[in-house]
Amino acid sequence: MTKKTWEAFTAAREHYRKIIKALNRNLPELQSFQQVLVDMRPGPAYRVETPILYNLALDEVIQKDEIRLILIADNPGRREQMAENRRYLVGPSGKIAEKFFREHPEMDIDFRKNVLILNKTPVHTPRTAELRELFRLGGPAVTEAIAASQQAMAELLLEFHRILAPAPVWITGYSEMRKGGIFETYTVALKKLYAARPALRKSLLLYRHFSMNQFTIDLRQKALPGEMPGRSLERIGKAYRERILGW
Repeated sequence: MTKKTWEAFTAAREHYRKIIKALNRNLPELQSFQQVLVDMRPGPAYRVETPILYNLALDEVIQKDEIRLILIADNPGRREQMAENRRYLVGPSGKIAEKFFREHPEMDIDFRKNVLILNKTPVHTPRTAELRELFRLGGPAVTEAIAASQQAMAELLLEFHRILAPAPVWITGYSEMRKGGIFETYTVALKKLYAARPALRKSLLLYRHFSMNQFTIDLRQKALPGEMPGRSLERIGKAYRERILGW
């Protein structure tokens, strides 16, 4: 990064940190609701350690690093929120994503070095769908705070996107971005924020989740004969973007 880009990057990183701190201040009871959610589900029991997660991987970025992709996931899961991790996409989905880029060296992207990872909300739940149950447990205060976090994370995406362009943005897990979905607020925010930025809109692409190999399976099914993976991904990402965002 140039000196100017690096200064803008570190400022955006500090803004991100402040978003997390503000959310933690405003939601002192969130961890107790999350623990109830964990304890009542059939999956593995664990202690909620990080209710609202800042991605510590951003603190490891240095000026000489080259960010070639901004990737947006949903929200932190069990492994992400563990005190020993506190990083996004380090669970099964992250391992699948890492494997995808390793198996496609022609894309020239090291998932752990060249990708900046953000989420649609930094609020932890065991599974993304369980955010709805967290809304019920926490009531209006938690519901409104998580909606506000989606707005803030959309704004943060644009901030990083402007700094790191021409690096494209891949938003994975578009299904809950539809009207009535868990991340509808995030979608509405993106539409407003990118409305007057046609150049950046072109480099924002939507995909299925990496979880359960949905991303890879979708690519395999939609790729045209003889088409390079990069070209297939661009075409698929544009189609989903038009479906959800209307661009």
